[in-house]
Amino acid sequence: MEGTQERMTEGAIGRKILRFAMPLFWGNLFQQLYNIADTLIVGNLLGNTALAAVSSTGSLVFLLVSLFNGISMGAGVVVSRFWGAKDTRNVQKAVHTALALGLSAGVAVSVFGVLAAPRILVWMDTPQEVLKQSVIYIQVYFAGVLGMIMYNCCMGVMQAVGDSRHPLEYLIISSVLNVVLDLVMIIVFHMGVGGAALATVISNFISFFLCLLRLTRVKEDYQVSLRKIRFDRSSLKMIIRYGLPSGLQNSIISLANVVVQSNINTFGEMAIAGCGAYSKVEGFGFLPVTSFTMAITTFVSQNLGAKEYERAKKGSRFGILCSMLMAEVIGALIFLGAPLLIKAFTSEPEAIGFGVQKARTCTLFFCLLAFSHCVSAVLRGAGQAVTPMVVMLIFWCVVRVGFLTIFTPIFQNIAVVNWVYPLTWSLSSITLLFCYLKSDWLHGFL
Repeated sequence: MEGTQERMTEGAIGRKILRFAMPLFWGNLFQQLYNIADTLIVGNLLGNTALAAVSSTGSLVFLLVSLFNGISMGAGVVVSRFWGAKDTRNVQKAVHTALALGLSAGVAVSVFGVLAAPRILVWMDTPQEVLKQSVIYIQVYFAGVLGMIMYNCCMGVMQAVGDSRHPLEYLIISSVLNVVLDLVMIIVFHMGVGGAALATVISNFISFFLCLLRLTRVKEDYQVSLRKIRFDRSSLKMIIRYGLPSGLQNSIISLANVVVQSNINTFGEMAIAGCGAYSKVEGFGFLPVTSFTMAITTFVSQNLGAKEYERAKKGSRFGILCSMLMAEVIGALIFLGAPLLIKAFTSEPEAIGFGVQKARTCTLFFCLLAFSHCVSAVLRGAGQAVTPMVVMLIFWCVVRVGFLTIFTPIFQNIAVVNWVYPLTWSLSSITLLFCYLKSDWLHGFL
């Protein structure tokens, strides 16, 4: 079981990145499949109102957990940097500080989510007919959100040292468990959307415990000792320095997406169900994006920690191109198969129409989505997280919200909401390309 971690500072660049990225790709695929299974089960067994209730909570869930998920990226950058430099003492400090931060954040997000989410759903103009079920789903989900946050934290430590195989194995286990529990909670115990949320919570905790068990048993510099989980001031400062910009970026963009969801909500239950079904299908377009962004961040961090500057540059280019190519291929397949894919989630022709319309608007621009995320990953891995934060906030928040505020009331057409994504992906890609080519990101660690 040992020796699964990868030192990205040695060996063929393409092979190293692909060996790291592909388990992430398969892991994200299984995660997407169980997310889809969750939606399929809810939509087909509980109906469109339940599907709309679950779909309407997605952007809010991401909003409340994304701040810490962004900060955990900073923890991964710090661990990768010290791992690449073979600095055992600081690897230990960074790992245990990251876990302490995860525990603290998990409790805080859980309490805030349970108490505040119902009010926020009202502010989002969630239709009255789905509001009750939305509240049930989101309160159960946030009651157990600690499991998801700690799983992401432990997974981030493993990925930071190049171990992407074990998170894949644990994700497969939790994916299968989630589907089984969904069926049991809904069919056997008749728990409705609350049962679907509880199934996700239990699955998240199982994957967290498996990750933690692995980290406590591994005989490497990043081994976890439960007694050592505490804050180290210098490690915490570095994690916050490199992670807070990403966390703020994710949270504010999520807030903008809450505004987008609010605009979708104004078009009614069928629009919510159709766009929610599309969002599950769209997740497949994110598979190469999320896989290669983590691979790129880890590769760049480890190589800059080892002062392998030219290797970091070559690896970043390889990862960006692979991600863009894979994302565009998946986008084209979704574009062609959209009617059949959306129909799997709902039989309502109107809801299918909304989902297909969004798919046919966004999917051919997935290469731009991949480019924006991958260049951001390069800059984060180099310790320059502020630059992508500023770019994303300008285009994915200010421009996105401003565009909807101006044009949705004028045209009163959901096409306006759909087109805001390709527009902002294009603008951010152009700006980040300039930053990548002109900035001295190779010397971001000071």
